[in-house]
Amino acid sequence: MNTSAAKQLNLDAIADQLGVLQGSLKSRRLFLTGGTGFFGRWILETIAHLNACHDLNLSVVVLTRDADRFRSAVPSLARAKGIRFIQGDVVSFEFPSGKFDYVIHAATPVVAQSSSLELWNTITEGTRRVLDFSKEAGVERFLLTSSGAIYGAQPPDLPFLPETYNGAPDTLVPTSTYGQGKRAAEHLCSSYSFQYQLCCTVARCFAFVGPHLPLDAHFAIGNFIRDAMAGLPLQISGDGTPLRSYLYGSDLVVWLFTILLKGRTMTAYNVGSDKPISILELAELVRREINPQCEIRLGRTEVAGNPRQSYVPSIDRAKKDLGLEVTISLSDAVRMTSVWHKEIKK
Repeated sequence: MNTSAAKQLNLDAIADQLGVLQGSLKSRRLFLTGGTGFFGRWILETIAHLNACHDLNLSVVVLTRDADRFRSAVPSLARAKGIRFIQGDVVSFEFPSGKFDYVIHAATPVVAQSSSLELWNTITEGTRRVLDFSKEAGVERFLLTSSGAIYGAQPPDLPFLPETYNGAPDTLVPTSTYGQGKRAAEHLCSSYSFQYQLCCTVARCFAFVGPHLPLDAHFAIGNFIRDAMAGLPLQISGDGTPLRSYLYGSDLVVWLFTILLKGRTMTAYNVGSDKPISILELAELVRREINPQCEIRLGRTEVAGNPRQSYVPSIDRAKKDLGLEVTISLSDAVRMTSVWHKEIKK
């Protein structure tokens, strides 16, 4: 990766924000699932930087289904000090030997490419497998990356979803499998914490943007950035009124490590931004930051009286308990993401 692209990762800022928490990682051993996804790549970029520039000596074993493919895609991480890959499926992998201090379980199947039953099995049985490994390996602290999908639909009269909201996805709707699976995964963590005194924390993750975000997946912000970079119209499939919020990758990784190391046992923390923006406003922001000449096209016009859909977390618990903040504005996040994608193509 060239120097200009690397700057967009904010690795020095991540190190500064972690501050004294780095001491809890020094010369420790971490097991990571989901290392090839958006979360995992940010975590590994951070570890590689901390080992190289801050003498952290953190060792990480990364579970991946295709180690050779990842080494080919991101050779800089594959060669980084302290990072080792093992190949296997999250529901059946062979346990690596020795004691581990920490586990971050961030593996999640691609929802659009999985059947409901496959999705359910991967989330629930995968989580149980990683918990069994954690118990055997003497893990001190375990972090599950869950999802805001566990809350189900956000009520129109609730501007932010707090961790205390007791809503849930409809069990009889097949498309709710992802949220149902994450709820079950959280419950498994609770059960293992109670029965085996495993210190489990939960990060309920919402929406994100930054380097390593795929621009050709089902993420509206990624599609907008891709099309703006290519000078194409920004296509909105609906009326543009739903509200979302986006956290930049460098903030995300600071939040995840902080929850892992400081979060209260069996406590869930929403992870995301509490600054809502409509999909239409998001398209306008992307156009402004990347290519003002782009056209924005709406799939349909707004219907008066229809309730507005929202997916925006309350992050008061993370702020009050852990001192976490959103440090990167959405405008900067969009611009930095586009610069990174341009630079890695050179």
